[in-house]
Amino acid sequence: MSAKQPPKEPAGRGGTPAPGSRAARPTRPPQRIDPAPDGLRRCDWCLGDELYLAYHDTEWGVPVHEDRRHFEFLILEGAQAGLSWLTILRKREAYRAAYDGFRPERVARYDERKVATLLADPGIVRNRLKVESSIANAQAFLAVRKEFGTFDRYLWGFVGGKPVRNRWKRLSDIPTTSDLAQQVSADLKKRGFRFVGPTIIQSHLQAIGIINDHLVDCFRYSQV
Repeated sequence: MSAKQPPKEPAGRGGTPAPGSRAARPTRPPQRIDPAPDGLRRCDWCLGDELYLAYHDTEWGVPVHEDRRHFEFLILEGAQAGLSWLTILRKREAYRAAYDGFRPERVARYDERKVATLLADPGIVRNRLKVESSIANAQAFLAVRKEFGTFDRYLWGFVGGKPVRNRWKRLSDIPTTSDLAQQVSADLKKRGFRFVGPTIIQSHLQAIGIINDHLVDCFRYSQV
């Protein structure tokens, strides 16, 4: 599969985009932060759904330094293309079961028989390009880890180990990509990764805490 021409990444993900630049990213984001029932002020995108709220409050933007978690987010971000992030969050446990707990060593060895099993699994996004890309990405992930010791060291090396802390006041101010995302995306593509365009990588960097794009009035801004 690695010898095939990587599929062109969709221009957008559609639906209600994932948290971050389109972060949570309604197509036309609201202009304020509304308090949740507990009175805390949060980024608007997470309001209205308990799963989204919990993800925002406990995971989104928290610095990740564990390789399996990095790989998990790469798989999920790639699966989201054309869909909403909430859809993927609701399928997360099914993905964890289908993808052997997001162990890249196992995913890298998936064969056509396993691909057929995944494409028959109603709990995940049954798209052949995405499934095949996840296997190619596992192989590329292991190659990066072999070169740098950990994928974490490679990825955080783009920012010298320190998160980028933006100071956005409105969701509409948050860009869908950045110079950093462009740089990381280009390097990942050179290394054989697929479904890693700048917008997807911007979302990924926000999710794993390399970019802090919580709004400044959100209670999580100063905590992550």
